[in-house]
Amino acid sequence: MDLYNAVSVAHLVPVGGEDTDHILGCMRLVRAGGDERFETAAGGAPVVEHPEPGEVVWQDDAGITCRRWNWRQGVRTRLTEDSVNAVFLLERLAPMPLDELRTAADELADGLRLLSPGAQVTVRAAD
Repeated sequence: MDLYNAVSVAHLVPVGGEDTDHILGCMRLVRAGGDERFETAAGGAPVVEHPEPGEVVWQDDAGITCRRWNWRQGVRTRLTEDSVNAVFLLERLAPMPLDELRTAADELADGLRLLSPGAQVTVRAAD
């Protein structure tokens, strides 16, 4: 999905996309212990990696979905042409103002509505 990568680059903010039909339980941003399995692909072939201890990862009840904030996507929850339901995660750290993150989120939402007429798009900020 080029749109969320374009928003990421334009606003200098990590943006990740997950197929919610493949997420088990709740998504959590946590620090890895280092022994977790992370299933991804490299050069078109399946690969299992392990995060560095203390590395920031997204995970659900089944395991890591994305490494290094939203930099390295896993295969289980990645968006594909068959994806119907998705969540896009935009992340910020100080000194980036929350309003700048909202601007990026609104741009992504507007683009999704333009590319997928009739899609239900909701923008929500986490506490």
